[in-house]
Amino acid sequence: MFRSILITLFISCAIIVQGQKLRLESPNKILSAEVHLASGNNTIHLSSASQTLTDIKVLDFDWTENIVQGNWQLIKSDKRTVSRKWKPLFGERNTIKNNYNEIELQLQSSGNHKKMRLYVRLYDEGIALKYGFDKNDFSGLTIKSESTAFHFSNDATTWVAGAAQSAYIKTTLSQLKGEFERPLLVNPAPQLFMAIGEAALVDFARMKFTYKADAKSYIVQSALSGPVALDKAAYESPWRYVMVGKTAGELVENNYFILNLNKPNEIADSSWIKPGKVLREVTLTTAGGIAAVDFAARNQIDYVEFDAGWYGPEESTAADASRVNVDPARSKGPLDLQSIIDYARKKNIGILLYVNKKALETQLDQILPIYQQWGIKGLKFGFVNVGSQQATAWLHEAIRKAAQYKLMVDVHDEYRPTGYSRTFPNLITQEGIRGDEESPSSEQSLITMFTRAIAGAGDYTNCYHAVRVTTKMGGKAAQMAKAVMLYSPWQFIYWYDRPADAPHKAGGAGGEHETLIDESENAVAFYRSLPVTWDETKVLKSAIGECGIIARRAGNRWYIAMLGAKVKQDIKIDLSFLGTPNRFKAQLWSQDEQGLAKNTVDKKEFGLTSKVFTITLEPNAGAVLILDKIK
Repeated sequence: MFRSILITLFISCAIIVQGQKLRLESPNKILSAEVHLASGNNTIHLSSASQTLTDIKVLDFDWTENIVQGNWQLIKSDKRTVSRKWKPLFGERNTIKNNYNEIELQLQSSGNHKKMRLYVRLYDEGIALKYGFDKNDFSGLTIKSESTAFHFSNDATTWVAGAAQSAYIKTTLSQLKGEFERPLLVNPAPQLFMAIGEAALVDFARMKFTYKADAKSYIVQSALSGPVALDKAAYESPWRYVMVGKTAGELVENNYFILNLNKPNEIADSSWIKPGKVLREVTLTTAGGIAAVDFAARNQIDYVEFDAGWYGPEESTAADASRVNVDPARSKGPLDLQSIIDYARKKNIGILLYVNKKALETQLDQILPIYQQWGIKGLKFGFVNVGSQQATAWLHEAIRKAAQYKLMVDVHDEYRPTGYSRTFPNLITQEGIRGDEESPSSEQSLITMFTRAIAGAGDYTNCYHAVRVTTKMGGKAAQMAKAVMLYSPWQFIYWYDRPADAPHKAGGAGGEHETLIDESENAVAFYRSLPVTWDETKVLKSAIGECGIIARRAGNRWYIAMLGAKVKQDIKIDLSFLGTPNRFKAQLWSQDEQGLAKNTVDKKEFGLTSKVFTITLEPNAGAVLILDKIK
C-alpha cells in the first residue's frame, strides 16, 4: 500500500521588526523569497542562487468602496514545512511529491484595522501566493480588480495567446497588447524559463494578464474577468504562481506543481472514474452507434461519445436534453440511444453525451439523474461560459453535481484547467487548447505542448485519416506522436473519422472532412494499445516551436514521441535513463519522405544496441519509438 510522508513544522511569532521583511527558502535552497512590506510597495523578491528572477507586487486591490485605509502592517507570521508524497487517481506520473516551505502573514491596515492574510509557499519548482480576507471585516464586500504584478528586468521572450483556443505568438514582453492567457511562459535568460499562472480557481473570477509599461521594469499584471464578491469566494483568492525551470520541458515535467496547490480528492469512492480512449459518433443514428460500439470493442477503445445534435439543435433554448430528438440539420436518424447504451454495456463500452451550455444551465438538476438511470458514463460540456465569478462558480458546482451521479466530465471550448481535477477527479479533461479541430501546424503544436500543457490535460481532438492531417498537420506519424505528447485522460482519436460500416454522415461537425477508418492499416494497432495515463514522464527536448521529444512510461513500456517543425532534423536521443537499453526491444513508427508522399506509416522492429538512438525527421513530421522491457 502506498504510504505518504508528511512533516509539518509550525513556527509562530509576533513581528513588527526590521522594516517588515521576511525571508523564505525552498526545501533544497534552490529558490529564495523575501517578502517586503513597505508603505504602498508590498513585494515578494524571488531569486535563485545565481540571479534575481522576478519581483511580485502584492496586496494591491481596487474595492467598490473605501474599504482599506492606511498601509498593511504585519502583526503575526506562521511558518511551516511540508514534505509529503501522494498518489493521484490518474495522471502523467504515478507518484507526486509535495515539498514546500510556507509562511502565513497576518496583516492589519494601519488606518482602520482591517485584517487579511498573505500566504507565500516556496517549492524548489516555484513560488505560489494567495490572499485570505477576514470574514468579519470583509463580509458583503466586492473586489473590483486585483493588481498582482510580476516585474522583469529585461524585455524577455514570451509566447502569448489571447484566448484559450487562440494560436500562440512568439514575441517579447514590451510588445504584449490586450489581455492574454495563463499560464504565460517567459524566457528572461538562457536556461531560465518561468510560467506565471493561477491554481485552484473554483469560485473567483478568472485571472488573465495585461502588460504594463514602466521605466524601470517590464510588468505582467493580473486582470480579473469581472468583480469578485468575497462572500461567494469563501474569503480566499486562488493561488497565483511562478514556476521556474532551466527549460520549458522542465516546467511541463513539473506541472504537478499546480495539482499540489489544489485540495485532495473529495470523492470518497472514485472506483467509477476511468480514463480511456474515446471515439466520437457523428452520424447520430442507431446503425452508426452500433457500428461505433463494435469498432470500439474490436480496437480497445473505452468510450463512444454522441456528439451535438442528439437531443435537438444545441443552440436552441427549446431543445430538451432529457430526451432523444435528433437535430434534422445534423442527421435524419433514427437514433435509439437506450438500445445502444444497453448494447455497449454488454461489450464493456461506456457511452458519453455532449450537452451544450444552454441545456446545462436550465436542465442540469433534471438531466443528471436521468443520465445515470440511462447508464451514461460521462458528459462533454459544450460552449460553457468562462471568466466571471458567476460562470466559474457555476461550472465547478456542475462538476461536483455530476460526481454525485457518478458522471465524468470533459469541459470543452474556452475553459482552461487550474488543477481542480485533483479535488474532483471526475473532471477527466478539458479543451481550452488549440487542438486538431483548428488544423494547427507542427510549429503551433510544438508551442502548445510547452505552454498550454503546463496547465494540465488538454482534449486535443486527435485525428488520423482526415485530409487535413496530410495537407496541414505534418502527416499521420505526427498525429501518433501528438497522441503521446499531449496528455489527456480521455484521448479522443479518429476525430473526423467513422467506422467503415457506419452510415454516411450528412451535415454537422466535420462536414465534408468525413473519412473512413481503414482497419487494415497497421497504425490501427498503434492506437489500439496506446495508453492514456502514465507512470512516468520525461521531457527530453523542448525547443519551442521547433522540436520536441517526450518520453512516457506505462508499466514496463516506454513511448518516446518526437515531433519537428519546418526543417529536416537529425535527432539524437540519450537512452541512458533506461538503465540498460539492450534489455529493450523496439518498435519505430515513422514516415520518411517517401512515406509522407504515399501517406503511409512505416513500422520497424529491432533490438536496441546503443544508449543513443538516432533518426532523421522530415520537415513537420513525427515519430514514436516504443520500447518494451525484455523479461
